[in-house]
Amino acid sequence: MTPVGENKAMRRIVSPLCAALCAAVLLIGAAFAESAAGLKWTAPTGWVSQSAATFRVVTWKVQDAECIVYFFGPGQGGGVQANLDRWKGQFSQNGKPAEAKITRRTIHGVPMTTIDLSGTYTATGGQVEEGQGPQPGYRMIATVAEGKGGNLFIRFIGPQKTVTAELPKYEQLLSSFQPE
Repeated sequence: MTPVGENKAMRRIVSPLCAALCAAVLLIGAAFAESAAGLKWTAPTGWVSQSAATFRVVTWKVQDAECIVYFFGPGQGGGVQANLDRWKGQFSQNGKPAEAKITRRTIHGVPMTTIDLSGTYTATGGQVEEGQGPQPGYRMIATVAEGKGGNLFIRFIGPQKTVTAELPKYEQLLSSFQPE
């Protein structure tokens, strides 16, 4: 084979290999990403990162609860009020809508709105598997962080005892958010 022929043969092998390696690096980077939508953050110590999933930038296993950072893309995922209303509809207390505590603040220039709900979790998906039924004694603290590239949705949900015990780490997580 001539040097030119060897070069073409080598490119046929190397090009797909490079493409596969680049794709793997991107997938691994997405699985361990600590930035999205123009925002970056630091994971709390002790929270165990799980594998990536659609729209989940990161999911942490926190004992028997989970904390998820969602990003649906610029302009996607709904506005702040629409998400607060949806989250309110996922909890009840004694057959009535659960009382919601809503706080608004700005951390490192990032506007954040947080909802805190406790009671029976009635939504499907996430912690409640389809067909599993309502989960009494649950708590969810969910935050919309408004980044330049779109909204991030940070949802911490699980048994009330776990979420309450880990609340300082959730606050540590929120306090770490800042523009990239």
